[in-house]
Formats: sequence, C-alpha cells, structure tokens
Amino acid sequence: MGRVIAMRVLGSVGAVFGATVLAFMIMRVLPGNPARLILGPLATSQAVTALNHHIGLDQPLYTQYWRYISDFFQGNWGYSYSDGASVRKLIGERAPATIELALFSFVITMLAAVGLALLSTYRHRPITDRIVRGASYLGFGTPPFFLALLLLIVFFSTLHILPGPEGRLGVQAAAPAAVTRMYTIDALLAGELGTFWEALKHLILPGLALGISSFSFLVRLLRANLLEVSREPFITVARGKGLRRWTAFRRHALPNAFLPTLTAGGLVLGEFLAGSVLIERVFNWPGVGSLVFDAIVKQDYAIVQTFILLSAVMFVLVNLAVDLLYAVIDPRVRIPTVATA
Repeated sequence: MGRVIAMRVLGSVGAVFGATVLAFMIMRVLPGNPARLILGPLATSQAVTALNHHIGLDQPLYTQYWRYISDFFQGNWGYSYSDGASVRKLIGERAPATIELALFSFVITMLAAVGLALLSTYRHRPITDRIVRGASYLGFGTPPFFLALLLLIVFFSTLHILPGPEGRLGVQAAAPAAVTRMYTIDALLAGELGTFWEALKHLILPGLALGISSFSFLVRLLRANLLEVSREPFITVARGKGLRRWTAFRRHALPNAFLPTLTAGGLVLGEFLAGSVLIERVFNWPGVGSLVFDAIVKQDYAIVQTFILLSAVMFVLVNLAVDLLYAVIDPRVRIPTVATA
C-alpha cells in the first residue's frame, strides 16, 4: 500500500510541475505587453520599461518562473493590476460560487448516470436502452456552450420556468448571511427556504450545461461495465443461492461495475472544480471562470497563472484521493505484480 501511495504522489507532483511550466510559458509567448496594457497606449516607453522592471518582466525566464513558484507556495499570489486588488483576495471572493456550481453539477451528473445506467441494464429493455444511449450520444455531440444557449432559449426565453443569466440570485433577492458563501448551504443554515429555492433555481441551468458532457461519458462507462459484470459467473452463483435478481444486481454487480466509474468521477469532479470559463460567462456566473476570462483578455499574468496552478493542484489532489480510495476498496490494486520468468 505504501508503494502505491508513493507512486501516486510522485505522479501527482510531476503533473503539477508540468502544468506550471506550460502555464508559465504560454502566458509569456502570447502577443502584447502587460505593462503597456496597464499603462495605456499613451504611456511613454520609459514608463513601460519601468513597470516591466517593477513587476519582473525584464528578468530571465528561469528567474521569473522560480519567483512565480516560490511566491505561490508562500501564499503570495501577486497583484492584479487590471482589478486593483490582490489575486488571493479576488479568487477567494469568487471561489465559493465556482465550488457550489461544481458540486451541484457533479451530484446531479452522478445521480443521473447511475440511475439511467441501472435502468438501461437491469431488465435489458431495448427501448429504454436505446433512449439512454441516444441521450449519451446527444451529450457527446453537443458543445457545452451551445447547450447552455439552448437551455436558456427553451427554459428561460420560451417557457419562463427557470431564471436566465442573472448570476446566483435574482435582482430582488438578498444573499443569506455568509458562512460558507455558498448560497444554498448558507440559506439552509439560516432557515431561509425562499432564498434556498431561489439559489437552487439559478443553479439548475448552468449545472446541466456543465455536466451533460460528463454525464454522457459516465453513463456509457457504467452501462458497459454493468453489462459485462452481470454476465460473470459469480452473479449466476449468487442467483443460484436464492438471491433475488435485484438483490444480486445491487449487492454484487453494481459495486464491481462502479469501481471504474469512481475513478472517472474523480476526473469529472476535478474538471468541474477547475471551473468552466464558457459556462460561467454564458450564465453571468460570478465565479473564478469569469474572473479568468477577463484576465486573459487583459493579459493579467498574475490571475491566469495562479488559476492554472490552483486548478492543477486541485485536480491532482482530487484524483489522488480517488486513487487512494480505489486502492482501499479494491484489494487487487494493492497486490504487487510478481515478475514471471
């Protein structure tokens, strides 16, 4: 088990290092001068040169990279010249909105994937199976931003049953007392059911748009695994011992088939937590994704680099936790491979 953990941690460190180098180099090769953007087109070349020196852009790349990494792990994430505030403060203000959207989308994605995969495979009903597979194909073939616009047209503009791109709450609704700064949780803690329902309604459309592609992947994966496991001899043995079909399916087929889906779910959660820039932009969601979109347009190095590094760290930590959980659940992962002559 210790060797498994060491290998997972080593791989995670390598992934984070690669992400930091990639982010650092991409931001440096983009056209444009951040100092010129900050000072404006009428600034003198002397002022631009002085600002470049002040923010360290005239130093060698390896010096800039080391400063970037060391400052990050010391909690100094830089200063956003475009927003006039520290990056740590800006991301801290926006992170709860992104986390709330990611968790909501992940929960409904996993529940829908498990439910429809079970419905598709338990009784082997051809019509139901075709509907589920058709829905998964549709999710795979539809870009999330296009789906977001389609959902807005149908449920907001046409049917008027869900709110549109107005952020986390309606214009007349007041935010609940800040505890976690996730409105649905804070509203429940405060006993404000009206605010909770308002915040939940605003989560539905962006949550669906964010999760539909991952749902398509997860439902197909779980469906295929359930079909494969349900044909295994141990299921026949369990049925032969007198277990009802649903009991054997739930106790033996589903747990074994769910293990690969657990690993895939970790990838999905990490992707959601990293944020979806386009979805947040379409729905005017005040999360980290919207902040990063504006920073890319303004070439604000500090925000973009910090976001990429935070996303890499978060993504790796989530998947490391899932890998370790997988090793705990499935003993076969902990068994060392014995070389054969």
